[in-house]
Amino acid sequence: MFLHLLFPNRCIECSKIISAEELVCELCFRKINFTHHYFGRDNQLKQECKLLFPIENAFALMQFEKESLSRKIVHSLKYGKREKVGKILANWTKERISFEQELPDLITTVPLHPKKLRERGYNQLHLFADLLSTHFRIPRDHQLLRRNLYKKAQAKKSKSERVVTENLFSLNKEISGKHVLIIDDVFTTGNTMSSVAWEILKNSGNRVSILVIALDE
Repeated sequence: MFLHLLFPNRCIECSKIISAEELVCELCFRKINFTHHYFGRDNQLKQECKLLFPIENAFALMQFEKESLSRKIVHSLKYGKREKVGKILANWTKERISFEQELPDLITTVPLHPKKLRERGYNQLHLFADLLSTHFRIPRDHQLLRRNLYKKAQAKKSKSERVVTENLFSLNKEISGKHVLIIDDVFTTGNTMSSVAWEILKNSGNRVSILVIALDE
């Protein structure tokens, strides 16, 4: 309690003091550009994915514009050592996504390289995915995939630097006949997501859908 008085939680946009369970104040929340995607329908993200790999459904929570509040939110999750941001984002997602057409069989997250995991101290996607898994009663497996190469963070690269890397990911276990929901933070060129998707799709009968926190324009 004493620490909360000395270091109160503040809105990451305007610095207004807010509840410890919040990320932005009520006024700044209105600035967030939510996509209003429907998981079971066509949308911008699904169209972009179709150019790269066969996909069932896709959902992005926010748009990731330059100098936007959504960018601050994602960077706070990834680089601000604020793992609890994942809980807030999961709650926003639960309010906006519906699996009416078909519930995926499994949730998995795009893995960090072990070196990056040690540097960051946590995978920013795990708490987010765990809460969605519990809420929608979809099993999740954070160990399904491994990242084979250590790479500079995508969010800190220019678009021209983000190129496809073969064999970037591998499966730790064989799965077949599963509809897998792949979760990542930001979809930019789609190279990372495509690498993950094809690794899953190469096994017989697998299908993929994707969920990302933000869609970079």
